[in-house]
Amino acid sequence: MIIKMGKIKTHKATAKRVSFTKSGKIKYSRQNRRHQVNLKDTKRKRHLKKAGYLSEANAEAVRKLVPYA
Repeated sequence: MIIKMGKIKTHKATAKRVSFTKSGKIKYSRQNRRHQVNLKDTKRKRHLKKAGYLSEANAEAVRKLVPYA
């Protein structure tokens, strides 16, 4: 008789917000570009287009939430 361990559930909200690079870094899109965009500087909006990468301190927690990515 084989006893199987349970699977870890993926935290779907986190899975929708982050993606993983080939090197294992966690990539996310920056906030503050949804509305009232006309009030923001062009330079600020341009910099917000670029993807952000999580620091290793925070990445550890996210990897636990998205175990099979």
